Amino acid sequence: MSGPLVSARGLAFEYPGPVRALCGARLEVESGEFVFVIGPNGSGKSTLLRALAGLVEPQSGEVELEGRRLQAWSPRERARRVALVPQYLPALPEVLVADFVLSGRYAHVARWTALTAGDQASAARALADCDAAELACRGMDELSGGQRQRVLVARALAQEAAVLLVDEPTSALDPEHQVQVLDLLARLARQGRAVVVVSHDLNLAGQYATRLALLSAGRVVADGPPGRVLVREVLEPVYGARLHYGAWDGDPERPFVLPRRGSA
Repeated sequence: MSGPLVSARGLAFEYPGPVRALCGARLEVESGEFVFVIGPNGSGKSTLLRALAGLVEPQSGEVELEGRRLQAWSPRERARRVALVPQYLPALPEVLVADFVLSGRYAHVARWTALTAGDQASAARALADCDAAELACRGMDELSGGQRQRVLVARALAQEAAVLLVDEPTSALDPEHQVQVLDLLARLARQGRAVVVVSHDLNLAGQYATRLALLSAGRVVADGPPGRVLVREVLEPVYGARLHYGAWDGDPERPFVLPRRGSA
């Protein structure tokens, strides 16, 4: 198909209170893009991701998947096309890791039929890709935060969806596994998936993103390649002045942004 795989236009959403999370947010993601959604705490990043996944329904605006309203897809159809990796699980299922990842195959299995060897292979491959194969026989409640995050990514990979939505995938990971997970997501994007990552890490965003969407107060206030978004004149009105700007090997298209200590 031509056009974006997933798009959001004019999204507005309020939590009870009321607490406004989105205010006219707009985002389009095409096949092959690796988009980082950045912004300060409370800017609406996770809510936007949940709206793209169909987990919250905006009070106004519209989300489309493959050019069709998201609500028009059945849950099973949607799960074949969109996979969400949450930042954390509200409750840990009392299952083995292998079975948890295998549950990502449910949308591909006809009702009342058993999982196939192909489903088992997809789950095993997803665990291996996330450097988590050795965790397969452990319980979900036995994992560290970083291990659990890798397993959550593996379950989403097992869905083999065209759209992958990932909320803070590196927040609990050591540097080596941060790079491994983002290398994997970047490879999936190059293979044709649309990958959207919410992240607070501007340095990693600058290295990996093909595009950045900067949220502030529920709106996308900047959208473009890292070299145009990770600059002082764009970020300072949103994040303030305590940031240090640089570029890898002096290349302005490969920027990095780090927190800068203020004066004592």
